[in-house]
Amino acid sequence: MRKIDLTVIFSLFILSVVAGPSNTISNIHIDQFGYRETAQKIAVISQAQIGFNAPESFTPGATYELKRWDDDVTVFSGATASWNGGATHVQSGDKAWRFDFSTYTTEGEYYVWDPTNNVGSYKFIINDDVYNGVLKQAMRTFFYQRFGFAKELPYAEVGWTDGASHMGPEQDTDCRDAKNPVPSTSRDLRGGWYDAGDFNKYMNYADETVNNLLAAYEENPTVFTDDYNIPESGNGVEDILDEVKYELDWMLRMQEPNGSCIHKVSNICYCESSPPSTDANVHRYLAPTMSATISGCATYSHAAIVYKNHSDVAMQAYGAILETAAVKAWDYIMNNQGNIPSNADNTGFVNGAIEDDEYHQRANLVGAAAFMFALTGDTKYRDYLDGIWNSDYIHLRQWYYAYVFEQQYQDALLYYANLPNATSGVAAEIKSRYSGSISGATHYANVQNDADPYLSYCGDNIYLWGSSRNKCNQGNMYYSMNIYGLDVGNSKGYEDISENIMHYMHGLNPLNFTYLTNMGAHGAENSVTQFYHGWFHDGDAKWDQVGVSTYGPPPGYVPGGVNPNYSPDASCNCPMSPPMNQPILKSYKDWNTNWPENSWEITENSITYQAAYVRLLSKFVGTGGVLTSKSFIGELEVKALNLVPNPTAGSVELSGWYEDGVLNITNQSGQIVHSSNVKRGQVYQMAELLPKGTYVVHVTTLSGAVTGKLIVQ
Repeated sequence: MRKIDLTVIFSLFILSVVAGPSNTISNIHIDQFGYRETAQKIAVISQAQIGFNAPESFTPGATYELKRWDDDVTVFSGATASWNGGATHVQSGDKAWRFDFSTYTTEGEYYVWDPTNNVGSYKFIINDDVYNGVLKQAMRTFFYQRFGFAKELPYAEVGWTDGASHMGPEQDTDCRDAKNPVPSTSRDLRGGWYDAGDFNKYMNYADETVNNLLAAYEENPTVFTDDYNIPESGNGVEDILDEVKYELDWMLRMQEPNGSCIHKVSNICYCESSPPSTDANVHRYLAPTMSATISGCATYSHAAIVYKNHSDVAMQAYGAILETAAVKAWDYIMNNQGNIPSNADNTGFVNGAIEDDEYHQRANLVGAAAFMFALTGDTKYRDYLDGIWNSDYIHLRQWYYAYVFEQQYQDALLYYANLPNATSGVAAEIKSRYSGSISGATHYANVQNDADPYLSYCGDNIYLWGSSRNKCNQGNMYYSMNIYGLDVGNSKGYEDISENIMHYMHGLNPLNFTYLTNMGAHGAENSVTQFYHGWFHDGDAKWDQVGVSTYGPPPGYVPGGVNPNYSPDASCNCPMSPPMNQPILKSYKDWNTNWPENSWEITENSITYQAAYVRLLSKFVGTGGVLTSKSFIGELEVKALNLVPNPTAGSVELSGWYEDGVLNITNQSGQIVHSSNVKRGQVYQMAELLPKGTYVVHVTTLSGAVTGKLIVQ
């Protein structure tokens, strides 16, 4: 028998155990999940000059290496490059260097290594599917936010089970008017999601959240699957639509027979209960408002488009229900326009009314008109939108500026501008104002000028309470340039900045935090350990903090993010640094406490933050980065083909389909004048093939077709 060399085996065992960096340092910043194979991949190395972690003496070596995690073999090396000649970045207080390994595309597990200082980064993966599991965890947080639904095994993970909340006396199935809580005012307002870390629900926050999730689905539908381990999984409908339906069911219950919508459902006290099923405090509703009704109309109409176009018959029927609700809401609004803006009487609640001012209510109504026109084809909605746009009321037109705090309205306007039966002049002006702003001095020019060493520039004004939402929405705004083909020459740049904003959320930031909770088992070594929430509250033995309490919070929640405007209650006398007195991007603390420190200003979650992040992340799941565009007319889905320029006197670039297919170009008589094969996501160059005239361009794939009209001059 052959002898076995135990020394060799032991040596191999030791090698396998110590693979990976011998010393990990927080100065090397990477996306802790990883990178798509052909994406831009840049590690940032920091040296703090200002802030709680300054001054630092660490200086990176001139050459960095990319090493395989399992055997420490160097697979790529390159020079580090100083950012901006060694300047200190004001938003972070850091000097920075970069190590670019974008050209390395082989799948695997890796880390970045500094051979001069003998330190390395966290582990990360290079793989086109690296974010699939992250998307699933981020979406599953909505399941944990459900009112009136038991979180039971196997759908809830061990440690985060709970009974159905807010189903007791005078709670959601017997919810009464806050001004007159007698039995005759009782409404069944069960369901929906906890709005944030509290146990309230608002139509106006549901509006933005649902519309962002619907847009995520429309813009990249193939990445959403039916296996997120929620009770509806496996029913043939993508789980994102099942989860959104849970919120929509509640929103439909909030509509009164006359079409108006109840404003909100809230506790009447500042109170937290853990777990939520133990909360016995009564719930009250605030009477209908125009603000909530407009939010309902915008959401019902957008959702009706998506569900009516689904292949599932039950979802199509549900879409018809939503359409009826949308029409009722619109008619109520038109018959009561003198009530805009509404002014909610918040008596009986300690929580804010959460109501928009007149401008935002009317701007949201313009967005509702866009979806109503797409849904029904009725020109009265187009006429309403065109009239408001031409009156120079909407800020995008008035200011020539695309504003991150008006992303929802701008989304709806772009949606309208992409409809083939939109008024051409209005559509062209919407696209021009949007693209001119995004490509201009306050947005993309800062990216081109390399204004941020961490590669995800956003202006100072977005960093306030809820900055995670604003940051992700900024990424979504950049990506809309590609979805609608508004600046084809810079499409890779818009993809890169959108993806780098996602990387910011995953660790490419001055604090080296992955701004998602408890993702250690899902690929992020330094994720958020705690956040403000009534369920996972401060000091709870089970759920407060990862590594301290038994379970910590569930994976995948997005906290509010950096907030340089944070301040504790005046009674606190607790100047904390951080988050106070820091550069903008260091104005964060990983903690979870109530009054008087008021950590909710930084670490509380919100369904609005979550949806903005999900939408951004979904662009890069799978191979990601595919330029797509969709528009919907009535019950017929038309996937719009991008043709730029159009009309054309020579060549034209075509994009906008999802998989391999066949290109056919037909003349006005329906005859095929050109045919060829096309690849998924391919930009097809057509050089002076056709004589002058009008043509229809078709791309046919296994899952459908995209078409567009082309004019050759």
